[in-house]
Amino acid sequence: MEGYHYYYPLRVRYSEIDGQKIVFNAHYMTYIDCAVSEYYREGLQFNMSELAEKGDFDFVLAKSTLEFKQSAFLHDLLNIWCRTKKIGRTSITKEFVITREGENEAILNAEVVYVSINPKTLKPQPVPDFVRERIAELEKRDFSK
Repeated sequence: MEGYHYYYPLRVRYSEIDGQKIVFNAHYMTYIDCAVSEYYREGLQFNMSELAEKGDFDFVLAKSTLEFKQSAFLHDLLNIWCRTKKIGRTSITKEFVITREGENEAILNAEVVYVSINPKTLKPQPVPDFVRERIAELEKRDFSK
């Protein structure tokens, strides 16, 4: 996928399909959550538990917009593509595209806004510079303030 530097592969499991034998809509947010977690762990090489324990950085979901294009089915191997669209003062906007392995046609497009928080107070805080820098490095884009 052009413009995406990270994806998370996931196989659809039986417990994720509904009576219509397609992935139940709520599971797509779980897929996105798995992808963003791995984006930070594997892509950015952050230990999020450690960053939170030290009070350096954590984030919470603020808004999500999902656009369903087609259905995913049992045993489909999906790629959940993740990239950073924008970094504001306290927010990070990410874009996601879910495709089947070997295909470029979207099953789902999503835009998700996360808010940077102080892990000790749970209050919004500016996105730390070290987070901006690491994202810019992975994404090959400038996200400076």
